[in-house]
Amino acid sequence: MTLRTPATSKTRSFSTVFLIEMWERFGYYGMQALIVYYMVERLGFSDHRATLTWGAAAALIYVAPAIGGWIGDKVLGTRRTMLIGAMILALGYALMTVPGQSVWFLFCSLGVIVVGNGLFKANAGNLVRKIYEGDDSKIDSAFTIYYMAVNLGSMVSMLLTPKIKDYVNAAYHNEMGWHAAFGVCSVGLLVGLANYMVMRQSLSHIGSAPDEQPLPVGKLAAVLGAGVLAVFASAYVLQYENVARIFVYSAGAVVLGIFMYLIGTSERHERAGLAAALVLTIQTVFFFIFYQQMSTSLNLFALRNVNPSFDVFGLHLWNWSPAQFQAFNPIWIFILSPILAFVYTRAGRDGKDLSIAAKFALGFATVAIGFFIYSAAGHFAVDGKTSSWIMVWGYGSSSLGELLVSGLGLAMIARYVPARMGGFMMGAYFVASGCAQYLGGVVSTFASIPRDVTDPVKTMPIYTNLFFWLGVAGVICTLIALAVLPMMRKLSAEHTAHNVATDSALPTIGSEQ
Repeated sequence: MTLRTPATSKTRSFSTVFLIEMWERFGYYGMQALIVYYMVERLGFSDHRATLTWGAAAALIYVAPAIGGWIGDKVLGTRRTMLIGAMILALGYALMTVPGQSVWFLFCSLGVIVVGNGLFKANAGNLVRKIYEGDDSKIDSAFTIYYMAVNLGSMVSMLLTPKIKDYVNAAYHNEMGWHAAFGVCSVGLLVGLANYMVMRQSLSHIGSAPDEQPLPVGKLAAVLGAGVLAVFASAYVLQYENVARIFVYSAGAVVLGIFMYLIGTSERHERAGLAAALVLTIQTVFFFIFYQQMSTSLNLFALRNVNPSFDVFGLHLWNWSPAQFQAFNPIWIFILSPILAFVYTRAGRDGKDLSIAAKFALGFATVAIGFFIYSAAGHFAVDGKTSSWIMVWGYGSSSLGELLVSGLGLAMIARYVPARMGGFMMGAYFVASGCAQYLGGVVSTFASIPRDVTDPVKTMPIYTNLFFWLGVAGVICTLIALAVLPMMRKLSAEHTAHNVATDSALPTIGSEQ
């Protein structure tokens, strides 16, 4: 349900969602930059256990929005659910500031983050869809800029939290730096909430039907009670590898079944759009397997096999902490996002815009190039340590691919899925992404380094071999994406033809500002 008044522009409404999303991602990616290192260096996890545990946690974090989207659509309202989710996320990061080495406490803290993200993520994206509903070229551009919010927040936090960790550990000669860094993530959420409260009137006319009704206290209590149970259920899943595997694969099967059910039972004119969304969601699953390497295999590769010194023609510029190399992903996306948004808008105005399916194919090609760059790291290594510039250009290519695939994933749902199921399908998209992130964790275990292997010369080929085969997999995904382009053009044309026919049949009631 979208009730628009002339008093509030789309741009101002979008800015409100943009800013709270930016601060939410500040918290999430600040934690992600350190979590695998924390498990390996502080808790003593093996590479295998750390990457699979984080893969399972990422899966839960991305699966949860499927339920959160439904709660936003049908129970509490899109705006309210997003706000509650942000509050719970702030609590989750605050719990990670508690000193200690309890694995179960860490898993419970991650469980709180799972619940908070579930309530926040799908509903924030759904608000953007509602703001620009009906304008396909604007939706692509808006979600690209929205994706920039994600990466603006993550860029700052990925540069900041490793520095805070290192500084506090060195200054106080203890391990409190880890917890101080996680505390900064919680502060980011509090800043985002304060910002939202100042600008909340710009979204007062955007939301789902329950947003227009008084807050249902009983339903709120039920949601919070279910959230507490979900926290402990998440911790249990993270504790046991087999349980995590069963859960993730079952979630993937359920999402696929729901997609097929909706395609089979929806009205005839809706099926083409849903089928197109299914094909692109499956492609997104493959993309997130590549994406998950940034926080797992690439992260550990930076720790063991990348020279932290940035040098140009023999001149030393600066050193980076290994965890900070992940920041190259948001740095590149922050640079490329406005450029792509301009290109999309200009091409849409001139009638020359590439289809989302074609952008996906191009995205896989650039991801493949990125992994081939990483795989060449051994050729630029001295004593097993490669040049830091390998990471710069590898992340640059992979990040362009991310913008073309993941950056348009939410726009794809907004374009092809009927508005009445928008929140739920946003959630379903995140479930598919979560399953892929777990699979990405599984893939990264192929580069797990035994505890007794510490020589960088010996660890280098283990990583570069994995990266090479990931590059090959990226080429295969590109070819498959190109092969399905004719089918995607047909489905998109059917979907667009119905929308045009529907719009032409409606009376003109005025223009929007």
